[in-house]
Amino acid sequence: MSKVISAHAVSVDGYITGRGPGAGRGLGDGTMLFDWYFNGDTPSQVFDGFRLSEPSARVFDALAGRVGAVVAGRNTYEDSDHFGGGSPHPAARLFVLSHRAAPEMTERQTLVTTGIEDAVAAARQAADGKDVGLMGGGVLAAALEADLVDEVILHQVPVLLGAGRSFFQELPKHVHLRLLEAVPAAGVTHLHYEVAR
Repeated sequence: MSKVISAHAVSVDGYITGRGPGAGRGLGDGTMLFDWYFNGDTPSQVFDGFRLSEPSARVFDALAGRVGAVVAGRNTYEDSDHFGGGSPHPAARLFVLSHRAAPEMTERQTLVTTGIEDAVAAARQAADGKDVGLMGGGVLAAALEADLVDEVILHQVPVLLGAGRSFFQELPKHVHLRLLEAVPAAGVTHLHYEVAR
């Protein structure tokens, strides 16, 4: 069965956006969280235009190649300007988890209003054997609470943002992780964890 994974760029103090994220403002002033996408000489084999350091390209492309569908929260969807009507991943269908209507959605996007379990189930079906990627702190918290997450990958950027949207929202229980791999690279350290069960 496919796995459910979460891979996010995050500051050392745990933020996935800078100050003032929102529609038309993107991720606020925290865009330096993604500088490592473009600070190298190795082109991504999955995302056009990304030029990463060799270690980052190896980690990033291995993960991106596994993803067949993405579940994103409504805040992430809005902050990212609806992903231009597509998906954050060039080859993966997008499922947006929200409690309110989203009339601006396109045929490449699916709104799920009945909870994280249904969103992950629909994404798994669309992923056709590949993994389901989670985007956004709220989606990750809900999926962790429902015991749906297999792996958490933190692309930790050496910056203290001091404010923004916190990645790990309040969880109703402890979640133990096992470190599988730590890969230092230019401007980022890739930390790959397995959810311990």
